[in-house]
Amino acid sequence: MNILLVAGARPNFIKIAPIIDAIKTKQAQGINIDYKLIHTGQHYDKNLSDTFFTELDIPLPDTNLNVKSGTQAEQTAAIMVGFEKELQQHQCDLVMVVGDVTSTMACAIVAKKAGIKVAHVEAGIRSGDLNMPEEINRIVTDSLTDYFFTTSTHANNNLLKLGVDKRNIFFVGNVMIDTLIKNEHRLKQPNIWNNLNLKPKSYLVMTLHRPSNVDEKNNLKTLISQITTLAKKHTIVFPVHPRTQKVLKDLDLNFNNLHYINPLGYLEFNYIVKHALAVITDSGGITEETTVMNVPCITLRSSTERPETCDIGTNVLVGNKTEKIAKAFGFLFSKAWKQGQIPELWDGKAAERIINHLIAIYQLQ
Repeated sequence: MNILLVAGARPNFIKIAPIIDAIKTKQAQGINIDYKLIHTGQHYDKNLSDTFFTELDIPLPDTNLNVKSGTQAEQTAAIMVGFEKELQQHQCDLVMVVGDVTSTMACAIVAKKAGIKVAHVEAGIRSGDLNMPEEINRIVTDSLTDYFFTTSTHANNNLLKLGVDKRNIFFVGNVMIDTLIKNEHRLKQPNIWNNLNLKPKSYLVMTLHRPSNVDEKNNLKTLISQITTLAKKHTIVFPVHPRTQKVLKDLDLNFNNLHYINPLGYLEFNYIVKHALAVITDSGGITEETTVMNVPCITLRSSTERPETCDIGTNVLVGNKTEKIAKAFGFLFSKAWKQGQIPELWDGKAAERIINHLIAIYQLQ
C-alpha cells in the first residue's frame, strides 16, 4: 500500500510527523506499507515550515509544490494544478490529508476527481462559523472523504449528523498531541528567555492571526491595547505571524510589557507555552496543547471547532468582547482558573491507531 501524505502549513507538519513514525514502525515489522510526503509550500516562512522537518525528524518532502502566497483562490488553484501533476506521475492507493488548511481541501478535491480514496485526519471538527476559511475547507474535505479519523466524540457526532456511514468513522485521538507527548522532554529554551528575563508562570504568551482579529487595524489596536493594560506588569511575549506583521507595521503600538518576536520553532514555542502563566490566542491548535500542558488559555474567538478544550480543558472563549476579556483576566489573576483534564484518547497513540485501521481496511500483511 502506498500513501501520499499532504502537508502545507505549520500544523500539518506537527500532525504528519507521528503518522510517518507509525508507518516506519509497521515497515520494520514487515507490513507492506509505504508513503510519499508532498509539501505544497503553502507556508514558506522558515520558522513556519522548514524548521519542523529538522526539529520533528521528518524526512524531507519527496516533492515541494512551492505554491507560496496568494489569495485563497490563487493558492487553491496553484495547489490543485501542482498536485494533479504529482498524482499523474506517482500512483498511490490513498491520499491522506490532515487538518483544515487550503492544502487539505485542494488536494482532497484533486484526489477524488482522480478516483483515489481520501483519508482525512482530524475529520469532523466544526466551528459553525462560515466566515472562517478553515470551516469551508473542513466542510468540503469531509464531503469528499472516504475514511474519517477523528479527535473527539464531538467530531464523530458532527459526521453522523451529516449522514456519514459510522463504519468509516474512526475515533483515534489527536495526532498533534502525539507529537507534543513525544517531544515534551526535548522542549528547548529560546534565547528570548534570558533576553527578557522570563521566569516560569510570570509572563503571558500571545498569538494572533485570524482575519477577524488582525485584518482591521483599529480592531487589532484595540485588542492589543486592552490586553497589555489588563496584563498589568506581566511581560507579554508575542511571536508575530507574517499576516499580523503586515498590519502591525502601520500601527504605532509600543508598550513596556509587550515584546514582539519572530515566529519560533516548535520546540522553542512550546517551551514558552508550557512555562507561561497563560496564553492568549486565536489559534485552534494551541488550545489543544495548552489543555494537555494544563496552561490557562484565553481564546479571542466566539466559537471553536475544538469544544472539548472548553468542556474539560483549560480553554475559555472570549471573542473580542471587552468585558469577557477583562473577566477572564480577573479569573486568571485571582487564581480562580478552572482545573483542566485531558480529553479521551489524547494519549500519544493516535497515529498508531490510524495506521492500524488502514492495515485492517486494506488487509495488509
